[in-house]
Amino acid sequence: MHISFLIFSAYGMGGTVRTTFNLAQALAEQHEVDVVSVFRYRDRPFFEPDNGVRLSSLVDMRRHRPTFDGDDPEHARPARVFPAADGQYKQHSALTDRKIGEYLSSTEADVVVGTRPGLNVHVARQTRRGPVRLGQEHLTLATHSARMKRLLRRTYPRLDAVTTVTEADARDYRATLRLPGVRVESLPNSVPEPDVAPADGSRKWVVAAGRLAPAKRYDVLIRAFGEVVRERPDWGLRIYGHGREADKLRKLIDELGLYNHVYLMGSANPIEAEWVKGSICAVTSSLESFGMTIVEAMRCGLPVVATDCPHGPKEIIRDGVDGLLVPTGDVQAIAGGLLRLINDEGLRTRMGKAAHSASARFDPSQVAARYEELMTSLVNRRSGTLHRARGTLLGGAYAAREAARLGVKYALEGART
Repeated sequence: MHISFLIFSAYGMGGTVRTTFNLAQALAEQHEVDVVSVFRYRDRPFFEPDNGVRLSSLVDMRRHRPTFDGDDPEHARPARVFPAADGQYKQHSALTDRKIGEYLSSTEADVVVGTRPGLNVHVARQTRRGPVRLGQEHLTLATHSARMKRLLRRTYPRLDAVTTVTEADARDYRATLRLPGVRVESLPNSVPEPDVAPADGSRKWVVAAGRLAPAKRYDVLIRAFGEVVRERPDWGLRIYGHGREADKLRKLIDELGLYNHVYLMGSANPIEAEWVKGSICAVTSSLESFGMTIVEAMRCGLPVVATDCPHGPKEIIRDGVDGLLVPTGDVQAIAGGLLRLINDEGLRTRMGKAAHSASARFDPSQVAARYEELMTSLVNRRSGTLHRARGTLLGGAYAAREAARLGVKYALEGART
């Protein structure tokens, strides 16, 4: 199969970029794979594609390049296809509408994959007849506005399939949007096996990582760790990431007198080397569409203490086996979960080993195999539909003669469409 991913910018370092490249590179073991980036902001991507994955871009935003598109008059006009309900609407324009439309109307891919709602709308409306149209949802339906939900209800029936990263969210899509003829499947994000040896549980550090944003509730984690320090002042907390909450969190650390115990470390790439410096991962989010950091930490041998928030943690962590689930926003419960692992080295070590073993199910090879099965069935279904349509148009004995004469041609077209 020829598979093409359409992404906002393949030159960033967010979760969608990481998981797209993980999946693309695993699929490229057996298939022809492209990653098409709407925007290009950098000369080189943070995550260099390999396995023959082809990376291209549609709109060049590098000011130092003669191919810079930012001054194009079309880019000053608002987008009409990319929906205003998508949070990235302001970055899009009439220029991106045209460039995306030209790509989708001419692609030779068998499967086109959109990676966010606004791009899924493009895929649904502008992809030429033939390719399978698949829309990935990396956010949850619950976080979409009412305006976006109405748009998806109107537009997603043009897709062949929608994938979510949790089964809980897939159930929401099936029940709320009711998309006739559209397969809605839960397929998790993938995380490759790290190049570092797993943690051994002996280091006295709790580690957290992610955007310093309100939904991550690092303020709750810091307060909980203040309770931990009362009993175990020999342990510390490292928080990796950047974001608009940094100053607020730094002030809270000072107010609680935790400046010798809690450290805002900034961003780290790659993060694996930092995970294995710790012995426990903490996730205190009020909402997780999936929980990439949970899987990353588990792949590095860390048990995870996570809030039981919608939607991801409970589908990743087996409570009491490879991590602990605690009530969302509960400072005492979070502190209690951390202290349970801090004070029991044997339990911490056993859970870390269990986490490392269980997280193998999120390996790109495992996730890619599930995507391959879905894509193959959709390509075969689309091919069968086209064959039936051709047979109806040709009619009777002439259809039979033409089918015999052009059988090989149709078989090849079916493989492409």
